[in-house]
Amino acid sequence: MTGPRPRSAPPAARLTARGVVRRYGGIAAVAGVDLVAAPGRVTGLIGPNGAGKSTLFDCLAGTARPDAGRVLLGGRDVTRLPVHARVRLGLARTFQQIAVFPTLSVADNVRVGAEQRPGRAGDRTARALAVFGLEAVAAEPAGGQPTGVLRLVELARALAGGPRVLLLDEPAAGLDTAQTARLLTVLRGLADDGMALVLVEHDPDLVSELADTVYAMADGRVVAAGPTAAVLADPRVVRAWGR
Repeated sequence: MTGPRPRSAPPAARLTARGVVRRYGGIAAVAGVDLVAAPGRVTGLIGPNGAGKSTLFDCLAGTARPDAGRVLLGGRDVTRLPVHARVRLGLARTFQQIAVFPTLSVADNVRVGAEQRPGRAGDRTARALAVFGLEAVAAEPAGGQPTGVLRLVELARALAGGPRVLLLDEPAAGLDTAQTARLLTVLRGLADDGMALVLVEHDPDLVSELADTVYAMADGRVVAAGPTAAVLADPRVVRAWGR
């Protein structure tokens, strides 16, 4: 990740959840959550295992449909839109479990993301590879790369689509200290360029360093929200997060 900072994304967009509910059987994994991810800001989403973070993420991304409530992207109601339609509107995500195409080259994996939006896929692919310092392995099969590199490939693929909103599910997992530091620089640069970022993360130090605003969840609900330092110090968050 020694390449240039990415160029500005398409026009900024706000991602909003209003009263989102997602049930599995009789259990509400997400029970009426409100969330706003503003352009130019990094919004952290924290909480213990089972708090509902991943389910809420799926509702935002379109891999799960809420049982109630709405999801808005740039003021447009996307609650019922499938994943590919949200991608075309400028929403991208990464996964906690790395998801790459192992038989494709690193460059072709990244190009998959670039081709989700019209025009200049080759330029966006090259730029994303440079941002994450992947040029040296661009022609190599993704399946032969170590975990840290695969995490960067997934991030580059998401960035190559030129998103307005980027959902990141534990993006530093598998990265070494140097890679993590560079990742933070890239993500901060994306936010500074006007992108809205939503970050699910278990590392409080990373959240503290990167996030502008934090939503803390427990038992499917938001128990605290606001500036990062205040939320991380909230007794309810300290108890729920087990810190």
